[in-house]
Amino acid sequence: MKKLLLISILVLAVFYAFREIVYKPYMWKKAMNTPEHRLQMGSFLFSKQTGSNGSQSSQFNYLIFKVVEINGDYVRLSPIRQLSEKGKLKSSDFSFTRETYRSLKLNIKKLTITPISRKDLYKEGATYTVNDYLLNKYPSLKKSRYYYEELSESEKNIHLPAEYFTLVYSKEKIIEKKKLIPWIINNSDKPELAKSLSQKVSLILN
Repeated sequence: MKKLLLISILVLAVFYAFREIVYKPYMWKKAMNTPEHRLQMGSFLFSKQTGSNGSQSSQFNYLIFKVVEINGDYVRLSPIRQLSEKGKLKSSDFSFTRETYRSLKLNIKKLTITPISRKDLYKEGATYTVNDYLLNKYPSLKKSRYYYEELSESEKNIHLPAEYFTLVYSKEKIIEKKKLIPWIINNSDKPELAKSLSQKVSLILN
């Protein structure tokens, strides 16, 4: 009986290792060659990341990003967020629940998501809430309060990650490793990859 149990455990371990090391990477790279999942400008990246999101009941952050620039191996992302209703700032609008995250995986291409200039988010009223200025300048917010920060022309095509938003990742690692590994400047003028800050990509959609 013990021998049979040991064999069963070994078979399961081999199967799990094969799935994680061989099968999943193969299917990821295969998907990256299809128009629906290829990494490109405008792609949506879904990432279930470990760490605190302000809720003691959850160990994951459910994040969705928009690809706003690709410059060589530098991929700059902008998080998809939801503006709070006018005069009703809610911390829950800054993160997704597991249920909302799953729903957006299925429906994000049908959703109105407004690109907003970063400076406009601070123009009037409470930060990150819908106000008259934003509604007048971005009428699409009346359909949906989802948005991402758009790059200005002066922010595009910058070659050093030190001048980027903080969300700059390696294109190669996303494609080859299914991971978000950030480029950083660490006591040097030469960019380096912070592998210790790596997080998994769950899905790419176009």
